[in-house]
This record gives sequence, C-alpha cells and structure tokens, in this order.
Amino acid sequence: MKPTPVKGTRDYLPKEVQIRDYMQSIILETYKDAGFERITTPIIEDAVNLDKSDGGENLNLVFRILKRGQKLSSVLSRGDILEKELSDIGLRYDLTLPLSRYYANNRNNLMSPFKVIQMDRVYRAENPQKGRLREFTQCDIDIIGNASCDAEIELILTTAKALDRTGIKNYKVKINDRRILKSIFEYSGFKEKDYEKLSIIFDKLDKIGIEGIRKELADGDFNTEASEKFISIFESGGLSLDSVKDICCEEFVQNIQTIMDTVTTVTNGTVDTEVAPSLVRG
Repeated sequence: MKPTPVKGTRDYLPKEVQIRDYMQSIILETYKDAGFERITTPIIEDAVNLDKSDGGENLNLVFRILKRGQKLSSVLSRGDILEKELSDIGLRYDLTLPLSRYYANNRNNLMSPFKVIQMDRVYRAENPQKGRLREFTQCDIDIIGNASCDAEIELILTTAKALDRTGIKNYKVKINDRRILKSIFEYSGFKEKDYEKLSIIFDKLDKIGIEGIRKELADGDFNTEASEKFISIFESGGLSLDSVKDICCEEFVQNIQTIMDTVTTVTNGTVDTEVAPSLVRG
C-alpha cells in the first residue's frame, strides 16, 4: 500500500482537525445567527451542467468520471470519439454551480429571499502547488431572491463579523459590478459576444499584470484598437468610481458607492472596502 495521499490532497492530524472544526464552527454559528441556512449537495454533478456553466478556466480542471458498463462500451466501439463523450458526470469544482442547480430543483420549498450557507469540499484537476490543492474546502454564503444592494451589504457585514470572530484582522473587502466591466468593454469597442471571454482574461490581472493581459488579448485575436483602448484605461493610473461615471450607467456606480458607504458607516470604518475592477469571480 502506498501510504501517502494522492498528490494535491492532504491528510490532517487530530490537532489540525480540531483547529479546523473550531474555526468552521465559529463561522457557521455566525452565519446561522444572521439567518442563513446550511445546505449540502452531492460532490458529483451531471457533465451537461458542468460543461454549460460559466466556470471559465475551471472547466479545464474538472475531474471527469468515465461512463460505465454498456454506456462506455458503446462509445469505445465507435473508434473516433471525443474526450467528453467518455464521461457523463464529474466532480464539482466550486459550490456556485451546485447551488444554482439546487435552487432550480427546490425553489418551491424554499423561503424567498433564500439565505444559504455552503461549507464543503470541491475538486480541481490542476497542478498542485503551494496554496493550490486538488481537494479543498470552500465556504460560501449567498442570498437568492433579493436583487438590491441590501443583499450585498448584508453579505459583506456578515462575512466581516465571521472573520472578526475567528481572530482574522487587517483584511480588505474587494467589490465590483460586472455591469461596469461590460460597459468598459463596450466603450473600448469590443464585440458583445466576446464579453465573457474578456472577463475571464481580465480576472487574471492580479496574477499576470497589465502586460500579461495585453499578451492574452493579442493571443486571443481580439480587435487591436479595442484592446489598446481598454489597456490604456488601466495604464493611466488605475480605475476609480469617478473615472467610470462617463463610461457606464450611473446606477451601477451609485450601487457600489452605496454599498461601500453603508459598510463604512455601520462598522465605524473598521471594515476596509475597495473597488476592484478586475474582480469577476462569482
């Protein structure tokens, strides 16, 4: 027997488990006190859902599970097959897709708005490195059925309270609105059909920098003039709410300003918020 765990996964010693359980219990208690309800979903999802989701590059990291028995034999007998035809299910790579499917299936039995907690394991078939494992735990809270900025304010305040209770200090809450980013794409001259691809590329800004974004835009065969206009917006000293007022709908800017101002007021300035234009996740 090979005694070590699969690469990219970890064994946890009793003391480590004790610490993890303690931290998770504080977080869960905080969320439940705020009226959020915990759900669990299967780690396995239908391949159709995984492939059609807005998972970006995560779709390349799905652990796919081979078809079985006659289903697999039938595919293999054809000879010329696509890789995805060999699999009909896979492991979840985040908790957002399962939540979407869960809500669609159970919404008639749920309160509205639905305030939900998920704390569970997810799986990504990537090259393991420091801080990036193939199996890890995510913790999400979401509010479904309330489109106002009140929901965002509640999510930020509740998360901040959980961090404070666990002893984590000096954190910063980064906030963005995808509608602002899409307005910038339109202003730059990109085609609407490319907005999702562009969002995925720009989400990497904190990892690859503006020059890395420039290279990916060039490699992606996007309109050169649009790419340069887009890059110039961020090379001129960053992007603030004031600088985008003439680019996008005032409502989008006002929503973010309201969220940030309210969080500052309610917490007496103890929670630091920041606009992060490249934040696309979730």
